Amino acid sequence: MWCVPEITPEYIERMEDVLEVLERPVNPKEPVIALDERPVVLHDNAREGTPMRPGQLRRRDYEYVRRGTANVFCIVEPKVGRHLSHATPNRKGPQFAAALRLISKAYTKADTIHLIMDNLNTHCEQSLINAFGDYRGGRLWDRFTVHYTPKHASWLDPAELEVSALSRECLGKERIGTFEELEPRVREWNKRRHDERKTITWTFTCRDARRVFGYRKRVKKPRSKH
Repeated sequence: MWCVPEITPEYIERMEDVLEVLERPVNPKEPVIALDERPVVLHDNAREGTPMRPGQLRRRDYEYVRRGTANVFCIVEPKVGRHLSHATPNRKGPQFAAALRLISKAYTKADTIHLIMDNLNTHCEQSLINAFGDYRGGRLWDRFTVHYTPKHASWLDPAELEVSALSRECLGKERIGTFEELEPRVREWNKRRHDERKTITWTFTCRDARRVFGYRKRVKKPRSKH
């Protein structure tokens, strides 16, 4: 259940921009990729679980030790089922820059890569320039056509559904104590979803948005690449 703030012209413009991209048919020359982060709190057991007799579940002590945090970049091409999710020690600018480089290398034949994401302060060209320098960072950023979701509207990002799947299928309720344990776990989960070509069927359209939020079709303005 999402809390939607005031529907301003800026909110509508960004929302419809994202929805229009999601309505496009698959085009290998212009793939549509969704990205989102999922913070992971690392917990270790304070003591070993109580040994049980055969046939009984092992009990876990309620006490745990907090070991800091890590991050998972959830990256998916919704209509194709291509997955590039991976764990990182944090979600700072250098990790975001590396994630975009990973996407770029996966789509070398694309004319442009449509990237849907929220407006986090690291989600910008400067993160790439800081990581790779003016020339390389700028060239990498130019490979993308970025579509930012409106503020307080992360529900418009299909990668949120990938985050939900990660929470259910990969992280679960088990305690993960270290990044070294988290990283291969996420890698195997991503490989499984990629091999099975798990797609996301996005059904909410611009027409639905106009009906639900009660506004008329906007007049399109020329849009710059970034």
